[in-house]
Amino acid sequence: MRKILFTLLALVTAALAQDQNDVCKPCIRAHEHFLASDAMQGRGSATANELLAAEYIAAQLEQYGIEPALPGGFIQTVVQDVDLSKLPLDRMPAQLSRGFKNAAQNGKLTTRNVIGIVRGADPKLKDQVILLSAHMDHMGVVPEEALNGDSIFNGADDDAAGVTAVLELARSLASARPKRTIMFALFGSEELGGYGARYFLAHPPVPLTSIVANLEFEMIGRSDPAVAPHTLWLTGFERSNLGPELAKHGARLVQDPHPDQKFFMRSDNYTLAKQGVVAHTVSSFGLHKEYHRANDDIAHLDFDHMSDAIGSMIKPIRWLVDSDFTPEWLPGQKP
Repeated sequence: MRKILFTLLALVTAALAQDQNDVCKPCIRAHEHFLASDAMQGRGSATANELLAAEYIAAQLEQYGIEPALPGGFIQTVVQDVDLSKLPLDRMPAQLSRGFKNAAQNGKLTTRNVIGIVRGADPKLKDQVILLSAHMDHMGVVPEEALNGDSIFNGADDDAAGVTAVLELARSLASARPKRTIMFALFGSEELGGYGARYFLAHPPVPLTSIVANLEFEMIGRSDPAVAPHTLWLTGFERSNLGPELAKHGARLVQDPHPDQKFFMRSDNYTLAKQGVVAHTVSSFGLHKEYHRANDDIAHLDFDHMSDAIGSMIKPIRWLVDSDFTPEWLPGQKP
């Protein structure tokens, strides 16, 4: 009888561990169906629809049991002075110039970040922070660049896919009792120049020196034909020891196959990297023609790829938050 009970206990324990490490495919679809729906009107930077996305994300984090990282809750309001007369609106793509004009009303742009936290439990490591992030905004509605009558830029890949990855990781890690602290940040107004991430740097919920690594997730909704199926690549893979170490622990991460595109410098991770944080972007953007177009929609997503790619990151990130491994820039590679 004792042997049977021991076996049953082992099976239950294994099942619980499997549940924690498994990806939730219905969750991934549900996040995308909401964030990239026409009802969200493209989550335009610094618009009411971006705020709606922020409220949705905050509700999901709260549901998972994630703590708000701010005294007032999950949402960090960002008010930025903008002088439209000094911006080259006539030389900007229609999406950006329209975005600035719509967002910067009382010469002010109001955006927001959503920030949650799982506090570390180890007395020696709890003050070290692993930051998982994505940007929640997109282009909004752009009549000047309508495609077959559709002017809503849904942003299913850019970057509802990244937000979905962070939310799924948050769901998996919420009850982890990690040794290090985990912070989840969803930035606003990346498309208008990274205003949310800049404000985060200027008003960090924790000292920037305590952030030992940042993984930004951007455009993972489709497989990149330049790498193996269901594989992700890391911008600046060759710049630090973080990517290779995560790959050793099972992450499907390889070097960015598009170095000419300079993606390392084109996402919110770069803002943190310039401050010394070992910060990279996880992506699988294969330079598809739907980039920044109205047809970046759910119909073009590969949910099997998303599920496998996100799932491959769960155990490596669990290892990272429970280890004393210190990510470092390689000699001469710090931005």
